Amino acid sequence: MRNEPRRRRSADPLVGVRTPRGWRQWRRPLLITALGWLAFWTGTAWAGVADEVGATFGLILQDVVSAFPAVEGLVVAVDGEQLYMDLTEKDGVQSGQEYTIFRKGDVFRHPTTGRVMGRYEEVIGYAQVKRVLPQFSEAVYVPIPEKPRARPEDGVRITRGRIRVAVAPPIDLTKTNADLRRVSYMMAHALAETKRFQGPDPSAVQDQLAAQKTRSEELLVLPDKAVGTARTLEVTGWLVPVLIERRGVTYLDVTWVSGITGRALFSRRAALIRAETVSEQRFPWEPVPQD
Repeated sequence: MRNEPRRRRSADPLVGVRTPRGWRQWRRPLLITALGWLAFWTGTAWAGVADEVGATFGLILQDVVSAFPAVEGLVVAVDGEQLYMDLTEKDGVQSGQEYTIFRKGDVFRHPTTGRVMGRYEEVIGYAQVKRVLPQFSEAVYVPIPEKPRARPEDGVRITRGRIRVAVAPPIDLTKTNADLRRVSYMMAHALAETKRFQGPDPSAVQDQLAAQKTRSEELLVLPDKAVGTARTLEVTGWLVPVLIERRGVTYLDVTWVSGITGRALFSRRAALIRAETVSEQRFPWEPVPQD
C-alpha cells in the first residue's frame, strides 16, 4: 500500500474568534488567493514583512466590507450642518460611513407601452455619520455647491454597486525598512475579490500621486489633496495603509479617507501576523517568505 503523506495542521489565526455568518466560508480562500496571485505576478518571493502585512489585511478586510452595507433610508431632519436619518444600527449604520443624499424627480415611462419604468434622481449632497442612536442616526451634512439643500423625505443610501476606492502606497513608520512596494497591489486585489469594491491599478495611483507631488501621508491630513487626486482617479475613497510600532509590537493600520471631503472617516488596526503563520497559509508551490 502506498504511504499517504501526513497532512500538516494549519495554523488558523481566527480559530476561536467570532466572525459574521458566511465570512468563514470565503475569508480564507480570499486571503490565500491574494497572496498566491501576487507571488505568481511577481515570480519571486515577497519580503517576510510584506507577507505579514498581506495576511493581516485579510483579517481587517471584513471590517472594511461591513462598513459599506447596501442600505437606503430617508432624511428626517436637517439642522444647519447636522442631518438626521431614519437608519439605525440594525440597518448596518456605523460611525464614519458616508451616505449619498438624493432627491427623486419625475417618473419616466416606457416609450411604447407607457409603463412606469422608474423615477429620475438628483444627487444633492452627502451625509457622514457621527453618531448612531436607537431611533435615528446623526450625520454631518455635506452639501454640493449649486445643488438644492437637503430636506426631510430626501433619500439617503450607500450604493449597491461597487464602491470605487484607490489604495495608497503604504506608509512605514517603523524601523524595519521592509520592502512594501507590492502591498498596495495585494490590497487592491483583495478588495476587488470581495465584489464590493473596484478601483484603479495601484501603478496608476502611484503615478498620479507623483504627478501631483502628493505623498500618502498628505492624504491623511490635507483634504484638498485627497479630494483633488480622488477626482482625477474617479474614486470616492482612499484606503491608506500605515505600519506603526507600539511597545515592540508592529501593527497594520488602514484608514478610509473620503474622496468627497478629504476627511478620515474610520480606521481599523491589527497586530501583524507572525511569519510562521503566514507560511502555513500558502500553497505548496509558493515560495517560502524570506526577509
